Amino acid sequence: MSELGRIYWTRQALRLAYLAVLLWLAFAVLAALMAKAAPVAGAGVSAVSEVFSGVLGRVGSAAVLPGAAAVVLAVIAAVMTSRDVRRRDPVRRFTRQQRREGMARAGGLCELEAGFGRRCGRPAEHGDHFYPWSKGGSTSLQNFVAACARCNGAKRARIPSPSQQRRMERRRRDYLPPSSSVRVGERQPLP
Repeated sequence: MSELGRIYWTRQALRLAYLAVLLWLAFAVLAALMAKAAPVAGAGVSAVSEVFSGVLGRVGSAAVLPGAAAVVLAVIAAVMTSRDVRRRDPVRRFTRQQRREGMARAGGLCELEAGFGRRCGRPAEHGDHFYPWSKGGSTSLQNFVAACARCNGAKRARIPSPSQQRRMERRRRDYLPPSSSVRVGERQPLP
């Protein structure tokens, strides 16, 4: 599996795990709220406070384990984000030479997908980081993708899936000379 694939699937697994933990937490709290309370003898303020303290105790004890799992996942996500920040290329924008070479390589057309794995045919206006700069993508010609405004806006700062990377490299074989590299996506090393 490529580095991009490993990163993509790790982040997808983290998102799914976080969603599962949030659902677990919600169901645990609902189950604790719906559990029958022991009858309280007497009436008045002390009986009401006993009922509320019983409910809060059940909800608190039901939420401990899923809450702890949510905290652990949040810490993992924070560590991944801090590593992305440390990886960021000090140079954010492509140089004029890189833009010129990247646009010429793409023939002035957008290289991103228009749908069904086809290449978008609109004129390229932007030089985009295939692997997002904010996620540690390098500002290099290998990570440069010519993009129209619509595709660039739609892609945003998402990490492309391994299948998107393979499709991009396959499409590049159609318009690049055989001697050229079709590889796309490059990540900055950790300092």
